[in-house]
Amino acid sequence: MPEIIVITGCADGMGKEVARMLAARGDVIAGFDCDQGCLQSLRQELKGDHLFMPLDITDRPGVRSFRDAVLEKYGRVDTVLSNVGIGFFGPFEEVDLERALKCLEINVIGAAAIFQAFLPSMRERRRGKLIAMSSLVGQIPFPFESIYTASKFAIEGLMLSLRYEVEPFGIQVGIIEPAQVSTTFAAKIHQLPPEGSPYRERASRFIARDDVLIKTAPTPVQAAHRIVKAIKAPRVKLRSQVDFMSSVFLGLNRFLPRAARDAILINYMDIKA
Repeated sequence: MPEIIVITGCADGMGKEVARMLAARGDVIAGFDCDQGCLQSLRQELKGDHLFMPLDITDRPGVRSFRDAVLEKYGRVDTVLSNVGIGFFGPFEEVDLERALKCLEINVIGAAAIFQAFLPSMRERRRGKLIAMSSLVGQIPFPFESIYTASKFAIEGLMLSLRYEVEPFGIQVGIIEPAQVSTTFAAKIHQLPPEGSPYRERASRFIARDDVLIKTAPTPVQAAHRIVKAIKAPRVKLRSQVDFMSSVFLGLNRFLPRAARDAILINYMDIKA
């Protein structure tokens, strides 16, 4: 029986590839994105009985209207994948806190909004899956990404807490933690601190190293295969990774003392002072 799967941020990158793969398996996709052009292109490509809506995740009434349209059309939702997110880069001392607030609003409250919207119907059916895209930095903080790291730590905390609340109703909770994926995600946010900044030189080395790592990172298609596997598993794993390096770093993070972890990260990202 085809599953009804909600995907936020489905018009580009990993979200689009996940939508393609699930649709190819016969599942029905209900998704939204603020990029109307890419969303229309995906709608034309997939055809079928899917539902796509142009929508900004910060539009609370819009999210509720989307939920109502999905439930009216299909009667149920089996899985919600929260995939909307934006990056944020810069030394914390120099961060524009209004921009930081927008990042937290989209990455954290956006995920909360879509899960909260569909939770009642899942609870009534006593089944469903809530899956959030987090990141390696949701467990391992990276320098110059303090705000983005904070947003992903918050996602991890949200999902870990939520699990206790909803598992008695048959609802499964999962977190997906990619490190890097070969997209334009990082390039959009990488901006050197201004001339004269005490952080400029190390931030420059961080960006250069990150650019190198992205070239060998999994593609959106490769990452999507792992995400689809997590979504379609009969029992959702609490945490899933999409690449080998994430698993390595998270394993080291669990067992090594802090000094050793810090040394590995600083050398790996070429930011030794």
